[in-house]
Amino acid sequence: MAKKVLILGATGAMGQYLTPMLAELGYDVDAVSLDDMTSERPNLRYIKANAKDKAVFKQLLSNNYDGMVDFMIYPTAELPYYVPLAVKSVGHYIYLSSYRAYDDKEHPVRESSPLLCDSTDNTLLRNSDDYSIYKGRGEKILHYIGGRNWTVIRPAITYSFMRYQLVTQEAPNTVGRAFAGKKTVLPIQARDIQATMSWAGDVAHMIAGLLFNEKAIGEAFTVATAEHHTWGEVADYYKDICNLESVWIDKEDYIRLIDPDPFSNGARWQLEYDRLFDRIMDNSKVLAATGMKQEKLMKLYDGLKYEISRCPKDHPWPVNKRIDDFLANMK
Repeated sequence: MAKKVLILGATGAMGQYLTPMLAELGYDVDAVSLDDMTSERPNLRYIKANAKDKAVFKQLLSNNYDGMVDFMIYPTAELPYYVPLAVKSVGHYIYLSSYRAYDDKEHPVRESSPLLCDSTDNTLLRNSDDYSIYKGRGEKILHYIGGRNWTVIRPAITYSFMRYQLVTQEAPNTVGRAFAGKKTVLPIQARDIQATMSWAGDVAHMIAGLLFNEKAIGEAFTVATAEHHTWGEVADYYKDICNLESVWIDKEDYIRLIDPDPFSNGARWQLEYDRLFDRIMDNSKVLAATGMKQEKLMKLYDGLKYEISRCPKDHPWPVNKRIDDFLANMK
């Protein structure tokens, strides 16, 4: 009998590749998301539901799944409920952490490298509910609750269909602005910093290789390419692929354009405690566990070109008027 797998957040950047991949491997897959999706595969069932609804969550987990890949986002207050329940209810639980959990203490970054929640000297950040912090807290909960039927995955920036990142800018301010014939802004302090961006199809392949893999039980894995480039080089890729022109400005001006509230630290911390870190990743552990080869992974330029080519030119992207006004005033 085929193993049953539950995927939460099944249509996100990684899920949209992983979901059909697991079905092709012969698993019976229940894929939960907020999107209306259908499949002709008899072993793939899309379920439109809010998996963060506790009644829905418990009902799903009552189905005795052999494995679960959890792409949901659980801030600190939610971690003690959802994570232990999932670990108790399924055979193999894969928890989505992030490479943003890593501090900037080692290069290249390995699975044993210090996490920000343990090592940052920024007291405000350490005691916050920033993404980089609560992802590390989720990992600690897994160790605390006992059992070894879990695996932690730490993706780097993962680009996919409609997901096109550049420093901290997302699709509306990258490809969206390029298609509209507009420039974007980037912090000049990031231009020479090393960045890692992985294609979602490769990351999905890594996750599929870790599912039900004895080498993955009770372990953490950086699921990312080892290829890295400066943000300046990545910006040049966007310029070549979709004619996105970047204007490099001081990071303080940049942060105000992303979020003008000086007491809202999310934009600052994402920049200063990730994108301004040299993110050179050692992916040897996941390659060894899955049998994958670095030379077979998608090259960044090729992957961006492929995913951007799939983006509809008439998509109604939201407009950041602050960026428009800032660039107009520079003239």
